[in-house]
Amino acid sequence: MEKTQVYLPKEELDAVREAAARSGRSIAEIIRDAIRQVLLKPQTDGPVAIWDGQPKRSSSDHDSVHDEP
Repeated sequence: MEKTQVYLPKEELDAVREAAARSGRSIAEIIRDAIRQVLLKPQTDGPVAIWDGQPKRSSSDHDSVHDEP
């Protein structure tokens, strides 16, 4: 892990401090989590991240799936 310095406007720093206090985590941990969630989030493909291919039915056909043997 490397150390860095970031300048934040007062209202952003206050918000990070409040989030850290509420969660019982450090300011650094809050910032690292935010970076992971926003910048390092996995890329998704398709309508749903785990979906691969074209949908076979629309949402209006949802219950009909259970009617088939």
